[in-house]
Amino acid sequence: MAITASMVKELREKTGAGMMDCKKALNETDGDMEKAVDFLREKGIAKAAKKQDRVAAEGLTYVQEEGNVAIIVEVNAETDFVAKNENFQNMVSTVANHLLQNRPATVEEAFGQAFDGEAETLQDYINDQTAKIGEKLSLRRFEIVEKTDADSFGAYLHMGGRIGVLTLVEGTTDDQVAKDVAMHVAAINPTYISRDEVPEDVVNNEREVLKQQAMNEGKPENIVEKMVEGRLGKYFEEICLNEQAFVKDSDQKVGKYVESKGANIKTFVRYEVGEGIEKKEENFADEVKSQMKK
Repeated sequence: MAITASMVKELREKTGAGMMDCKKALNETDGDMEKAVDFLREKGIAKAAKKQDRVAAEGLTYVQEEGNVAIIVEVNAETDFVAKNENFQNMVSTVANHLLQNRPATVEEAFGQAFDGEAETLQDYINDQTAKIGEKLSLRRFEIVEKTDADSFGAYLHMGGRIGVLTLVEGTTDDQVAKDVAMHVAAINPTYISRDEVPEDVVNNEREVLKQQAMNEGKPENIVEKMVEGRLGKYFEEICLNEQAFVKDSDQKVGKYVESKGANIKTFVRYEVGEGIEKKEENFADEVKSQMKK
């Protein structure tokens, strides 16, 4: 039976095995998909696939720089224990280096890229590491940032990589300035750089909320608008990096600190491991029962 590319793709999706392994399994089983799955399982190659329904919400963030290009990544594992494992940490570094050298636009594109090693693609490499380490591992996200010779990157990893920040500061080559900003971002978690970036609908919604608050407090209508604008200023101080009190010197704002160095903040990326991932919580008794059924 002729083995088609779509058959290989389907088997890869079912098992997580590499392309050549899938092709060999299909050839060995004359194209029988279920027998091919069993073939891979018997060889231990489909080990990674059995973990695909698990939730990987732990892991590490990592920042790597090379010349005028830098990358921040988040790679997930199932447990914090594995995140502290040297093999996993080396894997994260390897993935970051691959992405920095090949510069894919998306995670999906990255998965299909040829990998410089024993694995054929980056997805194959991650599957291989899943089998070796024994937990579901996944590349969740990354962002590549470029600068000029007149700018600087700031990299900061907090709690061993639980939180990672990459900043780009224009107008100075003093990396310490950019790192100071990165440390602040890690601690305070701003949403925007300046109030100019805040979408109009977000501002209008906040203004309406503040107006209702003032009216519910029984404030005279003629001073409600002034109160709203004053409180809106406080709101911007909470969400805008330039307007926040600098963690290393609360007497000045972050924007003023950077400005005093003849620079300005171009961009920042802050990743916190597992943010937004819904962790699966099982009743202990139910978990035991599920294990006994296997």
